[in-house]
Amino acid sequence: MEKNTVLAKESIQTQVLTADALLDHWQGHRKLTRRVIEAFPEKELFEYSVGGMRPFADLAKEMIYMAGPGVQGLATNEWKRFEESDTPPPTTKETLLQLWDETTEQINDYWPQIPAQRFQEKIKAFGQWEGAGYWILFYFIDNEIHHRGQGYVYLRSLGVEPPPFWDRQ
Repeated sequence: MEKNTVLAKESIQTQVLTADALLDHWQGHRKLTRRVIEAFPEKELFEYSVGGMRPFADLAKEMIYMAGPGVQGLATNEWKRFEESDTPPPTTKETLLQLWDETTEQINDYWPQIPAQRFQEKIKAFGQWEGAGYWILFYFIDNEIHHRGQGYVYLRSLGVEPPPFWDRQ
């Protein structure tokens, strides 16, 4: 009986979430964050802050520099510091959104290259965060959700209605 319980648990655990389902979940969050960027007035996107927090464009740049190179690191196990980028920092909403979209494509390109075992391996992402691959990936997603919440506060304080947080289509 005990052996069957263990096998049943293993079966359930492997079927709860696939790598593709996790990617779809994250990309849903990325679509919503993109709409938050779009909702900002141009000037406030780069200059407005509340309580000493960074402007939302700076938060979005952090998400960008973490997400694309992070998935590349998971796929290749080669990690550049996420602050390092060959692309100059965006200075307009248009260029920020373009970089966001390029990062989305980078994620899509590298995702299928992530070896399945990498999600369970202990790694050190960007020379800073150590944990299992899935934990590192959750950190990227959680970081985005956290910063998007700051964006919601900014938008509301500017009198701009943010997109519905549940709509990740």
